Amino acid sequence: MKFRNIKTIISREYLIRVKKKSFLVTTFLVPVLFAAICILPSVIMLMAKEKGKEVAVIDQSGIALPYLTDSKSVNYTDFSAESIEDMKATFAEKGMDALVVISPIDSVSRSLTVASYSQKPLSIDLTGEINDRINDAVEDYRISQYDIADLKTIMEDIKVNVPMSTYVMDDSGEEKESSFEVPMIISMVLSMIIYMFVMMFCGMVMQSVIEEKSSRVVEVLVSSVKATELMFGKIIGVACVALTQFFLWIVLTVVLVGGFSAFIGFDALMGDPAQAEQMMEMTGQMGGVDVAQMTTSMSEEGGLGTVLKTLMDFNWGQMIFAFVIYFILGYLLYASLYAAVGSAVENEADTQQLQIPLTVPLMLAFFIAMYAFKAPDSSVVWWGSMIPLTSPIVMLARIPYGVPTGELVLSIVLLVVTFVACGWASAKIYKIGILMFGKKTTFKDLWKWLRQN
Repeated sequence: MKFRNIKTIISREYLIRVKKKSFLVTTFLVPVLFAAICILPSVIMLMAKEKGKEVAVIDQSGIALPYLTDSKSVNYTDFSAESIEDMKATFAEKGMDALVVISPIDSVSRSLTVASYSQKPLSIDLTGEINDRINDAVEDYRISQYDIADLKTIMEDIKVNVPMSTYVMDDSGEEKESSFEVPMIISMVLSMIIYMFVMMFCGMVMQSVIEEKSSRVVEVLVSSVKATELMFGKIIGVACVALTQFFLWIVLTVVLVGGFSAFIGFDALMGDPAQAEQMMEMTGQMGGVDVAQMTTSMSEEGGLGTVLKTLMDFNWGQMIFAFVIYFILGYLLYASLYAAVGSAVENEADTQQLQIPLTVPLMLAFFIAMYAFKAPDSSVVWWGSMIPLTSPIVMLARIPYGVPTGELVLSIVLLVVTFVACGWASAKIYKIGILMFGKKTTFKDLWKWLRQN
């Protein structure tokens, strides 16, 4: 192969793509979407304030109504003397948005039941508030049944939340305060980014190969350069486009988020802490993470400071280096395989079957990475970070938790060796497949082309 030819092809592929309208639109639209993802939750929390609701209450228990006190979002009105059936039919005419009926206390279970009636579904905040207050009433009622003086005070005094500080020891024995949230978030975000980018830009390589083959442009190109030079030039050219676009996305996203936060104020962007906590709790568990527990941990005294200190002490140099290395090697590995698949077909519809052996490892790596924070040193995660087809994604999920240098070097070496082997095999397939027309390619055909000298 001649480097001059590859350089010419790289330049051609790069310039063709950066001059496309789709590249310009994507480059400037994606940062807007990223910035919106960062900003919109705070904007929504600021704007999504429900106006006060009027709630009619029929309390047959005699214990719940004192706990239903008015707030900014809801006013309670006692209609316990009214008939339930009559109130169901007339609560809207009385200017009430909902009717809450509380049953008598069950002497056996020492509990009660609650039913709400409304013309429109009640919001989750309102139903949650009513439920919490009635639960408090039942708890206090049960405490009173034990006839123990100051039992509630005793129980409140018993409850404890012992804070635990976490420290990381370096080789010199120096200890640094750490936060478990930081490695977890970095692990998940970087794994998602590299998965998304590898899939997107490798698909771009395959699509480009298919377009040139179906339009017969490739026949003109291979008359001037070797097929392998064309393949590697295309792969590297798209990689340059990817890095350019990625850099612009970061810069533009930071500028947009920074500009917006400066315009409305940082405190406004952060929003009401109570509302933020409610929103996080509503998301439930993300990948097995107790979001409410994480929120509590960060909101405790010193919690946010610990998070910021952990971010400052984090080894960003190693992380950025590893991200660039694994992104480049992972992209080159899969791009060569996707280029081989693209050379073997004449349209995108025929790629589905041939893509399966490539998409399965990527998806498997993504799922392993999403759970790596639970057990970063488990055998599944360890092997996922070593096997070249999954290591670009899984290893990035492990690095925030600390990876021995020897394992990191071994993973990179295996990835390089695998890329060289797959690049050589893909070049053989590409050289034959790019000029094959009129026949649907199978795995048997790919194996046959691979064995040809």
